[in-house]
Amino acid sequence: MGDSSKTVSLVLGSGGARGLAHIGVIRALEETNHSIQSIAGCSMGALVGGIYAAGKLDEYEQWIRNITKMDMVALLDMAWSGGGLVKGDKIIGTLVDLVGNTKIEELPIPFTAVAADLTREREVWLNRGPIFDAIRASMSLPLFFTPVSYKGLHLVDGGVLNPVPIAPTFNDKTDLTIAVNLGGRGGEGVRRKTPEKKAADDDRLHKKIARFIKDLATPDQDEPSGKLGAYAVAAQAFDAMQNTVARQKLAAYPPDVLIEISRNACGSFDYDMAEEMIEHGRQVALKRIGQFKG
Repeated sequence: MGDSSKTVSLVLGSGGARGLAHIGVIRALEETNHSIQSIAGCSMGALVGGIYAAGKLDEYEQWIRNITKMDMVALLDMAWSGGGLVKGDKIIGTLVDLVGNTKIEELPIPFTAVAADLTREREVWLNRGPIFDAIRASMSLPLFFTPVSYKGLHLVDGGVLNPVPIAPTFNDKTDLTIAVNLGGRGGEGVRRKTPEKKAADDDRLHKKIARFIKDLATPDQDEPSGKLGAYAVAAQAFDAMQNTVARQKLAAYPPDVLIEISRNACGSFDYDMAEEMIEHGRQVALKRIGQFKG
């Protein structure tokens, strides 16, 4: 890859707040003169990729860099029924106000969000209609977000079936397919810049989520101190599952360039670590791109 002026099909994987690293990866590609010609994304990858395709990544980055855990709590609208803890209307509404809800077919860059159809047990590629309808479906993390009804289907997070969705890019006429996997093995956590303040916010958020999931536990049983709560177990199980699926998919359909962000980089809900994760993604991507240039 001696000439860095390459056209790219970019595949952005799922992984909660680790997906903030996608912003840094995009910035690294811009710095090295790569031209992103199409994007396929899953969950947080669909969110970042869709906003970039809409030409609004600068606005989103400025907003997410300033968000706190308490801001996140304010955006959590509890769902008392419907198969999930949070409806997600407040989050999506905030993002629509921030960047608009352009139709996917009108975007300057082709974009596909990948969700999972629970009934038919297959992927659903969303590449038409309002962009945030597709993004909301793609990021419907089981148990946390309520599923999305779409043309009679019940859609959840695409990470259930394909956390790093390379297949939508197969027919692209680009020089390179670059995929970002947020479930890389090993690696250390990214250090927070202001641990004292964020630790207090973390505690408040955890208490809020704990109230959401209280009814999931058996009413007459108290969990021993130090043991994981019901939601924590489910979240870790989902993470382990999608990491395994991602490795299988990447082995079957390897991209030209694979950029891996460690699964230990940050927690799934550490969205207040935007500054740290964006820079981490940028540095990891620049190093990986440099390996191919050299």
